[in-house]
Amino acid sequence: MNAMTPKRFAIAEYHRLIELGFITEGDRIELIRGELIQMTAKGTPHTVCSSILCRQLDRLLGDRAVIRGQDPITLPNQSEPEPDVVIARGRDEDYLVHHPYPEDILLVIEISDKTIDYDQTTKLSLYAEAGISHYWIVNLPARQLERHSQPYQNAQNKFSYLSNPYLSNQSVAIPGFEDALLDLSRLFPESAGE
Repeated sequence: MNAMTPKRFAIAEYHRLIELGFITEGDRIELIRGELIQMTAKGTPHTVCSSILCRQLDRLLGDRAVIRGQDPITLPNQSEPEPDVVIARGRDEDYLVHHPYPEDILLVIEISDKTIDYDQTTKLSLYAEAGISHYWIVNLPARQLERHSQPYQNAQNKFSYLSNPYLSNQSVAIPGFEDALLDLSRLFPESAGE
């Protein structure tokens, strides 16, 4: 037996740690498969992209959906990640009692630079296992959008997605809102010095 087994937390225990003040917003921690994971600090390209993306989505969707930025979602696999952007059904008030569950979520978006490997493996598998239909990765280094849909489980019990087209500098329809086209060229801004 391994003497160094990490302590795993249920979602209720995690919430209790927050209530008691052991974990604060400034700690930048998320619960992934029962483990407390320190989130990576966000650089300026990530922050600017996140701001542009949220503003564009708000403009495109208005009150037709809830747009959440870096707020928790609750998944059945003892996970409460804080994706960069989530589009959920309903109104903001619907989430006073609980964070969005997978059935509430239309799209999860992670903006990736330093976290690209983590977002393409751990987060991808986590969201697929939870049954989230659409997962996008804004790949800042490659300046492209990776679209994942149709989650599945393979014969080795690994979770993934069927489709994975890469798009850059075009417009893409937001899942559930085929009339709302997101202009991807806006997500990869050039710095003023370039």
